[in-house]
This record gives sequence, structure tokens and C-alpha cells, in this order.
Amino acid sequence: MFIQTEATANPAAMKFLPGRTVLADGSVEFSDQTSARASPLAQRLFAVDAVRRVALGADFITVTKADGADWQVLKPALLGVIMEHFVAGRPVIAEGGGGDALTQAVQDMIDTRIKPAVEHAGGIVALRSFADGIATVEMSGAPAANPTFRNGIENMLRHYVPEVEEVRFVAAAARQAEPGAGDRPGLGTPEGIAIQTLLDDEINPMVASHGGYVNLVDVKDHKAFVRLQGGCHGCGMASVTLRHGIETTILEKVPSIVEVIDVTDHAEGENPYYQA
Repeated sequence: MFIQTEATANPAAMKFLPGRTVLADGSVEFSDQTSARASPLAQRLFAVDAVRRVALGADFITVTKADGADWQVLKPALLGVIMEHFVAGRPVIAEGGGGDALTQAVQDMIDTRIKPAVEHAGGIVALRSFADGIATVEMSGAPAANPTFRNGIENMLRHYVPEVEEVRFVAAAARQAEPGAGDRPGLGTPEGIAIQTLLDDEINPMVASHGGYVNLVDVKDHKAFVRLQGGCHGCGMASVTLRHGIETTILEKVPSIVEVIDVTDHAEGENPYYQA
């Protein structure tokens, strides 16, 4: 079995072409092992260290790695997993594991109508699961904090797939938007948790009205490091927004924090605090 690899526009993502059908219909994307429980192949790929996202299509598998991970090291392990999986004749999607017509209908709606709009606004959206009339949708970026986006997604899914009775949005992807976050213990401290809750509940809904999103990078020595994304990235008013809105709110609500530092490189889009 020969598996081809193909670079993508995103240097953190690589496409693997096994030379055979991967999914008979549609496509599906997973952001972690929990969301990938319906796919034995995706589960095994997530078991490889530094894998952050897996997408399955008609004849390809796209894997997104963590920042700092080396494709030269990672690629052989992924090729081994994919080859062994197909040679052994294992299923890509487990029987009864979410490949039914209704789940596919919800997935298709997200892929064709919802995802383009969300990505245009600087966000990411993926279907995590659909069961018992409840669609669980994972979102990150500015649209995740925008009630108009969430309401629009729910209305569209319920209109085009009447079996959808409720849409539940989870912000796990937003919390994982910084690759390697598991190596930053400050995010799990009481300060980090308090700031993240503040961002989710108060700050990001406010910033979302300008098409932006604030991501907590780390908490260190009572300093909060944040990155401005979406419409805030490169905005000439970003420093004003930070000092007179974001920083003031964080210092007031989390008094142990002494400073809020913007690590966004608004000119180049590179991270001056955490190097890749």
C-alpha cells in the first residue's frame, strides 16, 4: 500500500492520500479523541502525540499538528497508523457510530452553508455529535462569542434538518486554540480559570461586536498574556481596546493579576512571546 502526502495552505496541516476510499459520502472533522469516538481511524491518529485535528474526506485524511511539532518526526508515525489501519481492514467509521443519514445531513449543512460564513468571520466550527435530536457544535474565534451567529446556526439547522430539536454550543475548541496549551500550567491555575471564564462570559461577547476575539495564551507571575484575533488582529485601535477595556476588566475582576500583556504581532501575525 502506497500513501501519498500533500502539503496544504496551512503549514500545520498535511493531507494523506491512501489511494482508496476513506468516506463513501461527505466529510467529517474531529477536534479531539472525544469527538472522534465514532471513528476508529481518527481515534488512533489522535493517539499520536501532537495531533490536534483530523478531517476525513472521500479519498483523503488531513491531520493538523501542534505548533512546534516537526513533520519529519510526526509523518512516519501517521503513515504507519494509516497503513496498518487499512491493511487490517478496519472501518473508518464504526458501525452505528454517527454515519447515519441524519448525522450526515447535519454535517453537510455545516460544511456547505455554515462553515464558510464562520470561517469568513475568523472562526472555526465543527459538528461534535448528533444524537437524540441534539446537535453539539464546537466553535472558536469571534463567532463563538456572538449570539447572532449562534442563533443563526441553530435556526438554519432546525429549518433544513427538522429532526434537529436543539443545538448546543461548546467552547472547547476556543480553549484549545493555542496549540501546546497543555504545556502552559498557568492556564489551569485559579487565576487562569478565572480569566478564561471572564473572557467567555463578559469580554468576548463585547469584542465580538467588532468581529474580534481575545484568546488567553498563558498566566505567569500574576501577568495575563493574551492574543487578539479576528477583527482585532492588526486593528489600529487594538491598544485602546486592550488598555481601556480588556485590561481594566481583568484587573478589576481578577485582582491578583498585575498586568495584561498583548502578545499579538499586529504587523506580521507572528507570536513574539511563544515562538513556534
